[in-house]
This record gives sequence, structure tokens and C-alpha cells, in this order.
Amino acid sequence: MLQKELLEILACPQCKGPVNLNKELNGIVCPACRLIYEIRDDIPVMLIDEAKPLHEHDT
Repeated sequence: MLQKELLEILACPQCKGPVNLNKELNGIVCPACRLIYEIRDDIPVMLIDEAKPLHEHDT
């Protein structure tokens, strides 16, 4: 699981805005860009090319 301290310093690589965990705790959401960044093996993949469009059920 992602540590709270790490989540607090992460920012969206596209807009540099704040991010948060999704409900399933398997992705990091940027509400401004409407993107979700996957978490693989407890490591957030914060690459714009790897991000997926955010759907309402992903928040």
C-alpha cells in the first residue's frame, strides 16, 4: 500500500496539480486532468503516456 507521506508529495506529471488514491487503492487520480495512474507492485507509474482516462466509477 502507498504510504501517506509519498502520496502527499506526488503531483500529476501533466498539470502538476494534486492527486489522490482511487476507491480501489490501485490507482492515483488527477481530478483536474481526469487521468488515473496505475499502481504496480506498490509503485505509482506516474508517466503521462501510461495514464488512462478517468471514468466516473474510478474516482
